Amino acid sequence: MRLDRFWASLDFTPDGFQVEAAEAIADDMSVVVTAPTGAGKTLVAEAAVHLARERDQRIFYTTPIKALSNQKFADLTRAHGDDQVGLLTGDNVINPEAPIIVATLEVLRNMIYADVDRLDDVGIVVLDEAHYLQDRSRGAAWEEVIIHCPSHVRFVCLSATISNNAQFADWISDRRGPTRLVTSEERPVPLEPMYMIKDRSGAHKVHLLDLFTMREGRRRTNPRLEHMLGMERGRRKRFRTPNRYDVVETLAGEKMLPAIYFIFSRAGCDTAAQRLGESGLRLTNTEEREAIRQKVEERTEHLSDTDLSVLGYGQWITTLESGVAAHHAGLVPAFKEIVEELFEAGLVKVVFATETLALGINMPARSVVIENLSKFNGESHEVLKPGDFTQLTGRAGRRGIDTLGYGVVLHSPYVRLRQVAEIASIGAHELRSSFRPTYNMTANMVANYEESRALALLEASFAAFQRGDRDMARAERIKALEHQLAKEETLAECELGSVEDYLTTIEASPPSHRRDGVASMLGPGVVVDVNGGSRDGRYVVLKRLSSKNGGARYLVLATSGRVSTIGVRQIPDASQKVAFIELPKPFRPRDRRFVNDTVKQLRKVPPRRRHMSPVATGVEHPVAECSDASEHLAALRRARRIRVNLEQQRSLRRTSGYGLVEEFNSIRGILEELDYLTGWELQPRGDQLRRIYNESELLVAECLERGVFYGLEPSDLAALVSVFVYDPRSDTHSPAAWHSDELDLRWQRIESVWGEITRLESAAKLSPTRRPDPGFGPVAREWAAGTEFDDLEELSMAPGDFVRVSRQLADLLGQLAAASPELREDAIEALKAVDRGVVAAQGVG
Repeated sequence: MRLDRFWASLDFTPDGFQVEAAEAIADDMSVVVTAPTGAGKTLVAEAAVHLARERDQRIFYTTPIKALSNQKFADLTRAHGDDQVGLLTGDNVINPEAPIIVATLEVLRNMIYADVDRLDDVGIVVLDEAHYLQDRSRGAAWEEVIIHCPSHVRFVCLSATISNNAQFADWISDRRGPTRLVTSEERPVPLEPMYMIKDRSGAHKVHLLDLFTMREGRRRTNPRLEHMLGMERGRRKRFRTPNRYDVVETLAGEKMLPAIYFIFSRAGCDTAAQRLGESGLRLTNTEEREAIRQKVEERTEHLSDTDLSVLGYGQWITTLESGVAAHHAGLVPAFKEIVEELFEAGLVKVVFATETLALGINMPARSVVIENLSKFNGESHEVLKPGDFTQLTGRAGRRGIDTLGYGVVLHSPYVRLRQVAEIASIGAHELRSSFRPTYNMTANMVANYEESRALALLEASFAAFQRGDRDMARAERIKALEHQLAKEETLAECELGSVEDYLTTIEASPPSHRRDGVASMLGPGVVVDVNGGSRDGRYVVLKRLSSKNGGARYLVLATSGRVSTIGVRQIPDASQKVAFIELPKPFRPRDRRFVNDTVKQLRKVPPRRRHMSPVATGVEHPVAECSDASEHLAALRRARRIRVNLEQQRSLRRTSGYGLVEEFNSIRGILEELDYLTGWELQPRGDQLRRIYNESELLVAECLERGVFYGLEPSDLAALVSVFVYDPRSDTHSPAAWHSDELDLRWQRIESVWGEITRLESAAKLSPTRRPDPGFGPVAREWAAGTEFDDLEELSMAPGDFVRVSRQLADLLGQLAAASPELREDAIEALKAVDRGVVAAQGVG
């Protein structure tokens, strides 16, 4: 089935990579498409939808996040009609039997495990943002879908640029059959990396400069920037980070709006938007402000005045009318969608956003601003990876509107210019698997496959595929080390005796500290061959340092270009002063040019035959009489180092054998001990576990089995179940504040079960189940008891976070209803009590 009608329907000429990918799908192949953000990967998915409909097949379009699913649902509905498109996100079920289904990835994964026959008429699955496979908490679901989907289904994997795209495509080919890798490195709108810096001298001018310039056909860091920052001296710095008002005003003056301004903090985004809105800086005209208010009023009709008041509607719409907004997961869905629509329409000019905005949502801008290149990862601050930088700046440049997109990095005294340039230059990052077996996965594999087939499927994961590649690379490394070791061992052989014995004798002898040794004759510019000891090699002395512990120390430069210190006791008496070179001026031993110039001179000094005599070494031994004794000793020392490295590599090869199958079997052992399995047979408990999809799934299933949830009022049940979905995102555990002794007793039982499970996991060398947290319990009980949103006394989080956690709570209550007939009625009542008001208001469409 070809694509003539599809191509004819377009009002533009598709790019070559789009045609190549679409034609591969038409040839009944799977495809992996890697291209920069905004390059037009979505057109490939649209071609896949066209082909599926021509073949009378259903197609699943999967995304990693609900917001992206909602946006794709709206786009496809406009293109194909309400009756042709369905939505499955867990929160929403719309037209589930439609020929085109938009779904979050986990929904498809759950369908495969629950009833794979429902996919008999599905011909194509689109995995949008396929690089999300590396996400530590959710990425495993991508691999589960690719592994377990029926063999007749073809996959369309759309990914940002990754460095190991060929490896990923090879794995897809192993799993899904013939697969075409289609790669485009070209951005549809070229990106111009910029650097913004504020000069504190004079008029406090803000400089917006190119990060790179072209010189002799090569891109290099802007020398003007290097010069400016090279002038920084002393404690009072001349240059600083521009404030947010300065940044937006500068961008507006340079005609570089609209802009997405990334701040890796929800509170930072809210504060920035509010203060900029209050600053008097107006980015909109009267007509635009009227259009903004009209759109907002239309899109918030489903929310009550009370809810709007609690959500800070008045302040929020005032900020929007100034052309500024915040966008992050702490906003309620309706507010986020309004911001996206207004920005896409060009009415909002600046959006302060967390990095979640970079994930697929269609919000292109002329400029992207990155306030800080380091962010908190939950445990510590880390510098952005090049791939993350590429993903964030991928939003810069609107196809068909802009000729250039701008990626603006703000100056920071904590990230050097060289590091900024490196991050901006590298581009792609390696896609790494996050796949690991889980309790739910194990129960489902026992239910659906024979044991041998299940173990084979585990080894079919991308994690195992990558481990195989690493094992091959390690085997090659071991082979090279073995060859190098044999060579050094040959050089270490001497006809006069055992070099090993000679070196052992030298090392056991007390060191000589003769004052007339070569170490006492060293000064700047002296080239010395250190013969023997741990620092064997050639060095030039840069500077004599202050004595320490009674011995002189020197700053030296090795032929490798490494600058280090060496103590007099590390220079054996057999060492030789071989030459003198003139050190470059000015003397800057940490400067790259100084080091390079000195190394060039050092390497020109001709080698000198080393000879160790018994007098020189102070050791009587037959090998000491050999004219090549020094070379023998040096070769033996190298051989020793190679042996250590070789053993490390062999040890890694041995221990890497503990992989997915072993981890799977450890999980099986725990499930057998707790009566979820008997051998390769699922017990009733295991059948319940199959229906629970939660990061604490075994803990939830065990509490269900032990009756922890039974006999509670709907509001109390909601409060208790919330401990499995609420994550305070800190190392501090929330204190338990239950309103009744009965709930407190139930909570203690949950903690006791958690302790039992983690002890089993520790003994099996498995990662422990996350500790449940009662922090959301009181507000969940209030809400489920019917308290209005504005009357929630226990609410201490952003409204969007409240909605998100409540949606997760409702989802888990639904799973419990499906897993346990005995609990079904109570769980459904609790679900209804939670799923109301602002929680139920999704604003889809």
